[in-house]
Amino acid sequence: MKISLLVVGRLKEPFLVAAEEEYKKRLRSYCTYSVVECKDEAGLLAAVPAAASLYVFDERGASMTSTAFSADILGAEAAHGAGRPICFAIGGADGHSEAVRKRARKLISFGQLTIAHRLVRILVAEQIYRGFRILRGEPYHRD
Repeated sequence: MKISLLVVGRLKEPFLVAAEEEYKKRLRSYCTYSVVECKDEAGLLAAVPAAASLYVFDERGASMTSTAFSADILGAEAAHGAGRPICFAIGGADGHSEAVRKRARKLISFGQLTIAHRLVRILVAEQIYRGFRILRGEPYHRD
């Protein structure tokens, strides 16, 4: 399974870069995972392959449990995605454009808290890792 995290902006903080690298390393056993840094929303939209399933992290989205994220996105895409790449998108400080939201298969929210978009990159990588562990019945997640 090929998963790309499309983001507006760059990570500058060494501690966040280290955390992202740790999750990239952990995910190697489960998928091909890459992060694509885009200059702006137009670049982010252009980076989405035509056949990809796009999931957008947005404050207007629905909250999900980790188990639902695992089953409804990772599990469903593995079972029915026919090898399509999966893209997750994180906007910049101002969020996503309407064009990105319209292209999305689903909008996902981390709740009503405001979280720095650079930190959301780490949270998304962790949830993808957690989701694969849940799907495989491996220890990590606790209900």
